[in-house]
Amino acid sequence: MLNEELTPQQIVSELDRFIVGQLEAKRCVAVALRNRYRRRQLPEELQEEIMPKNIIMIGPTGVGKTEIARRLARLVNAPFVKVEATKFTEVGYVGRDVESMVRDLVETSIRIVQNERMSEVQEKAAINAEDRLIEVISPLPQRRKKSANPLGFLFAGAQAPEDNAEDPAFVERMQLAREEQEKVKVRFLQGKMEDQQVEIEIEERRPQMMEIFTGQGMEEMGINLQDMLGNLVPPKKKKRKVPISEARKIFEQEEAQRLIDMDAVTSEALARAEQLGIIFLDEIDKIAGKDYHGSGPDVSREGVQRDILPIVEGSTVVTKYGPVKTDHILFIAAGAFHTAKPSDLIPELQGRFPIRVELDSLTEEDFVRILTEPKNALVKQYKALLETEGVSLSFTEDSIIEIAQTACYLNQEMENIGARRLHTIMEKVLEELSFDLPGDKDVGILTIDRNYVQARLQKVVKDKDLSKYIL
Repeated sequence: MLNEELTPQQIVSELDRFIVGQLEAKRCVAVALRNRYRRRQLPEELQEEIMPKNIIMIGPTGVGKTEIARRLARLVNAPFVKVEATKFTEVGYVGRDVESMVRDLVETSIRIVQNERMSEVQEKAAINAEDRLIEVISPLPQRRKKSANPLGFLFAGAQAPEDNAEDPAFVERMQLAREEQEKVKVRFLQGKMEDQQVEIEIEERRPQMMEIFTGQGMEEMGINLQDMLGNLVPPKKKKRKVPISEARKIFEQEEAQRLIDMDAVTSEALARAEQLGIIFLDEIDKIAGKDYHGSGPDVSREGVQRDILPIVEGSTVVTKYGPVKTDHILFIAAGAFHTAKPSDLIPELQGRFPIRVELDSLTEEDFVRILTEPKNALVKQYKALLETEGVSLSFTEDSIIEIAQTACYLNQEMENIGARRLHTIMEKVLEELSFDLPGDKDVGILTIDRNYVQARLQKVVKDKDLSKYIL
């Protein structure tokens, strides 16, 4: 179920669990998300008139622009894709066309809905998978079949006739096999056969790729030849020898696929992509600025903006699952805008991003909070990693302050890469410890204090030439 009924305050509260600071940006995305819920409560005629208020985030790298959008999408289980604006090229140049971002969004939406539907039929799929596995482990004898036409597979329903004559020997074999199968079933359900190897036959899934010519030029779209040929050619199967525990997972997946209606999945996924989809356009500042006529990486900056414009404005993009309208997709753009300004974008595109929010650079206090407060805080991650080696790691308060001060100092002296600097410093601090584990000695509890941090970072921080390459 989609968690659409969260209030803006609840959304901000959820984002606070993972992202430190940036309250203004969180409030903007929370309101944009709630407005979607409000729009869907209106009469259908009015729904079509209300367009999403797209957002452009401005701020240096590593301050949480991408993470806010990603966590927001996970929060409501909405289809979400992150694309780099620099990957697209103007029509006529080699590269990805801008419509591919919508196709990627549809693929994500299909995957989300399919997983939801499969989880609904999981119990039935598990029962069917167990029955198939027992049949593979202890198969029943088959009746002899009369010779059939070798080209019978070309005709649907052309089955080899069975020898229906009552055979006492066959009946006896069947009875014995059923008794054996019951014994196997008891052991199987007790979990005593999980590690036993079994040979199973599965359909080989290798989607055939065909290049087709579309209005935007040559693009690669997955076209399954099996679907095109129907029953003319039987699906290719291959045999694998796997433990029963793994075979059960494979069969459950296959059975769940058979139990769901893919047409219904596709229909809902397209609707969800249109109404709830979020596209995050990163590095949009790299395509801003005056066009450079001639050659080089900046040859189609303005052209890419012109191509993105109709997608953001609202247009229909043809995908292999059907047409998708982009009118109600929420676009969140982001960029550092060091050398360019938002006003350097073409005016038409600027108008399609009415909400602008500036993210703050991170301070020393923010770094301390990032290291300790979020659910996925770096300190918690490293503690969990080293616990697998039998080491109980603890950081003193002064060690965390020292790491935060070092990160802040290096961001001021060199390029400001925001919270990503903490990853580099933490790796350097714990590099020696991570390399030596597991060792002969039982480390047990290890405390990281300020002196430990300074000893690992002192030489690198003082030597500016060296820190440029290491930190």
